[in-house]
Amino acid sequence: MKLKPINQQVVSVVGASSGIGRVTALEFARRGAKVVVSARGESKLKSLVEEIRGFGGEATYCVADVKVFDQVKAIADKTVEVYGRLDTWVHVPAVGIFATFDNTTPEEFKHVIDVDLMGQVYGAMAALPHLKREGRGALIHVSSMEGRRSLPYQSAYSAAKHGVEGFIEAMRLELQHEKWPISVTSVKPAVINTPFWNNGLTKLGVKPSGIPPYYQPKLVADAILYVAEHPTRDYLVGDIAKILDVVQRVSPSLVDSLLLLVGFDLLHSSEPKSEDAPNNFYQPVAEDERVNGDFGNLVIPSVSDWLEKNPLLQWGAIAGTAALALLAAQVIKQRGWE
Repeated sequence: MKLKPINQQVVSVVGASSGIGRVTALEFARRGAKVVVSARGESKLKSLVEEIRGFGGEATYCVADVKVFDQVKAIADKTVEVYGRLDTWVHVPAVGIFATFDNTTPEEFKHVIDVDLMGQVYGAMAALPHLKREGRGALIHVSSMEGRRSLPYQSAYSAAKHGVEGFIEAMRLELQHEKWPISVTSVKPAVINTPFWNNGLTKLGVKPSGIPPYYQPKLVADAILYVAEHPTRDYLVGDIAKILDVVQRVSPSLVDSLLLLVGFDLLHSSEPKSEDAPNNFYQPVAEDERVNGDFGNLVIPSVSDWLEKNPLLQWGAIAGTAALALLAAQVIKQRGWE
C-alpha cells in the first residue's frame, strides 16, 4: 500500500477549530497539502483558513456538526467539489463530560456517543466512497488510550473510544479482504495539553484534569502526518501511552490499583468550576481557538514517538538494547551468578 506524499494530498481535517485538529490542519498546509477544515464554529474556521492562506497555503472550510450524517457527508462532498478528490480523512472531534456514571444522565451519555463514536462512523461512511473512487488513501481516526483503558469520571467518553476501536478494526479487515489499498489508522494519544480540559462539561465542582504527564498537541499532529504517508495500524502517542498499553495487557488489576491509589485525585484540578460554567458540550465555545491548553508546566517530550518516525534509529535502539542484554548475560555467566 503506497500513500501519496503530503505535498500532493487533499486532506479533510474534521474538528479543526482548536487543539489537535487545528495544529494538524496547519501542519498539513505547511507541508503543501490542500486542506478542508470543518467544525461547528464558523468564526474559528475562518480564522484558521486566514492563517493558512497567510503563509501561502491552500484551504477552505465547511461548518458541520458531526452528529448529523448529512453534514459530515457535505464535508467530503465539498472537499471533492473544491479540490477534485479526497486523499486523506482525519477525524478528530470529541466532547467530554466529567462525572460519575450515576451522575450522568441518559441524554448526556447518548450525546457523547453521538459525537465521539457516531461522528467517527459517519466520517468513515462519508469518506470511503471518495477514497475508493480515487483508488487509494487514508482514514485516520483520532481515538484515545481510553479506547484501551477506561478512566473514572469519563464512562461515556471511554465507551465511545472503545466503540471507535471496534468499528475501525472490522472495517479495516473488510477493506483488506476486498483488496482496497486504503490505510485505516487509529491514533491513540496519551494525555494531551489541549483546551479539552477547559471546555468539557464538569460535575466534579472543579475544572477536570488529565492524569499527568501531558504531551503537546503538535506531537499528535506529527503522528497524524506520519501515518498519512506511512500506512500504520495503530499509533500510540506518548511514552506513557505505550507503557499503559503494556501494563493494561499484562495486568488490568494493577492499573485498577494505581488508579484507585492516585487517579481520582489527579483527575481534579485545584480550579473551581461549576456545572453551569461555559463549555462546548452542546455548543462550541466561540472564542477558544487555542491549540495548547493550560497544563504546559506538566508537558514532557516523548522519546518513543521520535524513534517511531525514525525506523533506522528505532531498530538501532532495539539492537543496542539486545546487545547490552547479551553482554550482561555473558558477564553474569562468567562470574557464576546464574
